[in-house]
Amino acid sequence: MDDLNLRQNILDELEFEPKVDAADIGVVARGGIVTLTGHVGTYAEKDAAEKAVRRVKGVRGIAQEIDVRILGPRRTDDDDIARRAVKMVDWNISIPKQKVQVRVCRGVVTLTGTVEWQYQKNAAADAVRDLAGIVGISNLIEVVPSVSAVDVKRRIEEALGRDAELEAKAIQIEVSGGKVTLRGNVRTLFERGAAERAVWSAPGVHALDDQLHIG
Repeated sequence: MDDLNLRQNILDELEFEPKVDAADIGVVARGGIVTLTGHVGTYAEKDAAEKAVRRVKGVRGIAQEIDVRILGPRRTDDDDIARRAVKMVDWNISIPKQKVQVRVCRGVVTLTGTVEWQYQKNAAADAVRDLAGIVGISNLIEVVPSVSAVDVKRRIEEALGRDAELEAKAIQIEVSGGKVTLRGNVRTLFERGAAERAVWSAPGVHALDDQLHIG
């Protein structure tokens, strides 16, 4: 697919995504690498725009340069954002109690702490993503390994095998101390994302080296 057609497909997908107002988003596509520029009103909208672009066939990489410009007469105070963020984390049953800490500086929420599963780390970011006033999220929560490397590899292989979108036999897995390396080939960026999700679904994984080739 040439760059002009890829750019148009991305613009169409952004227009189709109900969570995104694409009026102020710019798109540049070169060799499958997409650069997003412009501005949106919330961090959740910025995140939704990136996810929409990842769904488009032919996208091999994304440079995210969209700014978040908070609408209204003034920004929300950091202490107010922090209070609401802590409540959202505490209310989420997927997040272990007293394991995640929240810090807010100039609208950027930083999450720290330790959990056993990657989905718990992701849940913490998801819990605060839609809060009014935030302009970014830095998820520094650590995933502490609690199972052996052999068990982690087995669980990832099983997850890959269950995913109808993947040719699991074309993917090689290496596990060392909670770090997973993927090698092999996938057909699309979406399939690459599916393989990555399978890795992060295993307990104890805290790092991923994705060396998968697309095409």
